[in-house]
Amino acid sequence: MRLDRETPSGDIEDRRGARRFGGGRLRIPMRGRRGGISFTGLAALLVVSWLLGVNPLELLNNGGLVESPAPPQQRQQPSAADAAGRDFVARVLGSTNRVWQAEFAKSGLKYEAPRLVLFTDAVESACGTGQAAMGPFYCPGDSRIYIDLSFFEEMKNRLGAPGDFAQAYVIAHEVGHHIQNELGLAQKVQAARRNASETEANLLSVRMELQADCYAGVWAKLADSSRQILEPGDIEEGLNAASQIGDDKLQKSARGYAVPDSFTHGSSAQRVSWFSKGYDTGNANLCDTFEAKNL
Repeated sequence: MRLDRETPSGDIEDRRGARRFGGGRLRIPMRGRRGGISFTGLAALLVVSWLLGVNPLELLNNGGLVESPAPPQQRQQPSAADAAGRDFVARVLGSTNRVWQAEFAKSGLKYEAPRLVLFTDAVESACGTGQAAMGPFYCPGDSRIYIDLSFFEEMKNRLGAPGDFAQAYVIAHEVGHHIQNELGLAQKVQAARRNASETEANLLSVRMELQADCYAGVWAKLADSSRQILEPGDIEEGLNAASQIGDDKLQKSARGYAVPDSFTHGSSAQRVSWFSKGYDTGNANLCDTFEAKNL
């Protein structure tokens, strides 16, 4: 990626180096095999919530995990080696802000940019305590994106999704959830999910995720059209990342088979398709996954 022409966003909160005294880990209730959650299932649940989703804290609570009280924090200064990571996410966020402010203005709307919080290990948000193992998440309660940059190493080494554009895709997807929040869609979907069956609620979640993927594709197209940010292979990195985190692939990797009714983010093919649609058209109006008959 070429981000030298993008102005770094000032909406970065660097909380790295804040570490906890003792405790603060998740306690897993011991239950019987039937209806319980195995460590393999737990890994699958965390990976599914890792990239780009509805608040992973909600998924964890639904999965039967109980969070222990948050202990005090101690501030340590981030090392100089972290500067490049901060600059990268700041430039990507600056690029998304530039693109979406212009797109909102076309409709006579004002885009309120999100803040992005860098943290280490764990972080407090309006949505609860986030753990690094959950991966990046967006909290609509405080309009913030939370990222522990060690997740990018997980993408490369564990998920098979290397590359700087793959990382930018993660950020752009979370910004997509912020757009949904700005437009009031997130609140409507959350209310609908509360009154829906589990299968219906999961489908609503999938539609939310695929729309955020589409928005990420729109950003890539518009940002490249105006600032030429893409290099050969970048889009392929994004498509690979979208494929690697499909619910079907993650479930098959964790337990050998997939259960479509339990999908909350969409299949690999769906995620690739909607990111591609956003990138190919550069039109956010075509990202309405809620009106689409076939996802």
